Parts: sequence; structure tokens; C-alpha cells
Amino acid sequence: MTVRAADRARYDRATAHLDAPVAIVDLEAFDANADDLVRRAAGKPIRVASKSVRCRGLLERVLARDGFAGLMSFTLAESLWLARSGFDDVLLAYPSADRKGYAELAGDPKLAAAVTVMVDDLAQLDLIDAARQGGTEVVRVCLELDTSFKLLGGRVRVGARRSPLYSAAQVAEMARAVVRRPGFELVGIMAYEGHIAGVGDSLAGRPVRSRAIRLMQAAARRELAERRADVVRAVRAVAPGLEFVNGGGTGSVQHTAAEDAVTEIAAGSGLYVPRLFDNYTSFNGRPAALFAQPVVRRPGVGIVTVLGGGYPASGAPGADRLPVPYLPEGLRYDPQEGPGEVQTPLLGSPADDLLIGDKVWFRHAKAGELCERFAELHLVEGDSVTATVPTYRGEGQTFL
Repeated sequence: MTVRAADRARYDRATAHLDAPVAIVDLEAFDANADDLVRRAAGKPIRVASKSVRCRGLLERVLARDGFAGLMSFTLAESLWLARSGFDDVLLAYPSADRKGYAELAGDPKLAAAVTVMVDDLAQLDLIDAARQGGTEVVRVCLELDTSFKLLGGRVRVGARRSPLYSAAQVAEMARAVVRRPGFELVGIMAYEGHIAGVGDSLAGRPVRSRAIRLMQAAARRELAERRADVVRAVRAVAPGLEFVNGGGTGSVQHTAAEDAVTEIAAGSGLYVPRLFDNYTSFNGRPAALFAQPVVRRPGVGIVTVLGGGYPASGAPGADRLPVPYLPEGLRYDPQEGPGEVQTPLLGSPADDLLIGDKVWFRHAKAGELCERFAELHLVEGDSVTATVPTYRGEGQTFL
């Protein structure tokens, strides 16, 4: 029996009392992935990206482990909810226009001490001040650095379009504006190198493109390490009390941790290891989060139909954004239909061994987005479900 076949047998036994659709997290795999992140971080603390987990119970589990400290959130409303729930170090990774949320933040000492917001533009500071509604608490601020790799004088750009702050001079100018402004405290810098941390460099059947990606990433790492160090020196000259410099992502943990200027690493997807992380040479994780759909039809030889399953991930549309049939091995989508909103036909010889009501296990493409489809996660240890925990959705929280 292969490892995957053994996993399928375990998951089927563990969830035999549960009707599909159902989502699980294999805790042995989850914990092993956490250990691997810590190993690669080489002593630097890992700030957990909540958008990649979206389950308070599992956030609490990983933060209880050595090597993890703090959360990186994705909306201001989520940040405030997490802070009210007892998380005392929440970095909002994206600028917000949530005026009501800023009024709550500026009016509550506990929230103001726990939450740090992201800015990269003076207009964002103006919005926060206009939203205070009399709140006098100092707002903790982090500046975001644009990490994109620019070639040919900027005519070619590789990387996400995020912050307008690119050079050390630009970031230092913004830092001076924050430091001079009453009601704000500059405490951190964040730089997420998504073109390195979030792009696989070993694409099946595409050796030339894979090599090109590795060469690009190596050059981008060198350029960013030098520029990030310059930025941190420039900002520390303005704000000597800077508390943290955050960088990285699951796919670049060990490279970012090697930079002296970086004090902490961001990661989250590496806990679940969705399918987008199958194409990396920098690490090998274990799939920890899966979902199952039930077989509801057998249209013919070598075909079964499961209920639902059409859960595409965010990002540029493409086949890599779709879930993949995982267990039993050997199933594939019908190219004429793909995964559907209500039903999904699956082709392959394993279909002939599946009965009505059997489970087909899938891996989704991007980590936390699975939790927007399910209200709870069943935690599997061995061949048993040992706990069931609500996702954000299960707690009635839909932040985006």
C-alpha cells in the first residue's frame, strides 16, 4: 500500500461517521509542517499569516509552539476581532479604508496596543485621523516596502503591485512623516517578496521555464537583500525604536531568515501545504488540509460524479487555481466540464471501485480559502477525529 493509499484509508475510517462534503486537517502533518518552518527560520520568530489558516483553534495551536510569535491579519475588522479574542500581537498586512474600525482602534487602549496597521501613503494617515471620532489612542504603524524586481530601468517588473515605496529614500521620507505626526507610532517595516516566496520553481514538464524562474529568483533575492538592508538603515536613523522588520513567506523562509536586516518571518500556507506548494525546490511539506466530496452518480465505466467541488482559488485564472482530485490516486477532471458548482464528473480507472456515498478527497489550491467553503474543520489524529473546530465562516466571520 502506498503512503497516499494508507492516508486515504485513515481519512475514510476517521470520517466514516461524517457525511461529505467535509474538510479535515491532519494534525500530524500540520505539526510536522510547523516544525519544518521553524527549522528553516533558523531561530527567527515566525509571524503566522492568518489568511492562510482562517481558524482560531489552529492559530492558537501553532502559536503555542516554540518558534512562532504574532499574527499577520488581512483586514482591520479581522484584526480587531482577533485582538478581542485574546491575540495580543496582530499586524494588519494590508492598508484599510475601514473608518468604523479605525474609530474602534483609536478609542480602545487594548486594541491600540495589540494591533499594528499598514500604511504606504500619507492619504492613509489622513483617513485614519478623520475616522478617529474623538479616539485619542496612539495608532501603531508599519510601512510596507515594494519588493518587486525591476529590470531595464524599470521597464520590466517582476512581482506584485503593492506599495509605492520602493527606495530607501522613499521609505525614509514616509517614516519621517509618521514620526512627525501626533497620534501615530512607527514600529515596523514589512516587505513581502511574493515573486520569490509564492512562485514555484519546479514546474512539472517545464524544465526551461523552471530554470528561468530559479535564475530570476536568485537575482531578485540578491537585489532585495541589499535594498532591504539600505531601507532598514535609513528608517532606523529616523525611528531608532523600530520593533520589527518582517519579510518572507512559506516559499522563501530560509533565504529571508538569512538576511541580518530581517527580524521575523511571515508564513502560513506552509502549515496546510495546498497544491500550489507542490512545485518548490526550497522545501517539501506534507498536505495537511483536505476536503472530501461524496460520489452521487456513476454515469458509466470509468466515470463517477461527486457533489460540488468547484472551489477555484484567487489569482490569475488558470488550471493551477483549481482543486485537484487527490485520493484515490488516478482520478482526473473531464476536460469538457472541470470542477463544477454543483457536480463534478471524474474520470479514471479508480472510478470503477467507488460506490455511491464513497468519499473522494481533494486538495485545494490556496491555503486559507478552503475555510470560506466550510464552517468547521475536523482534526484527524491517526485514524480518528479527535476534535472539530469552527473556521472563521463557522464563527460567522466573513471578512472579505
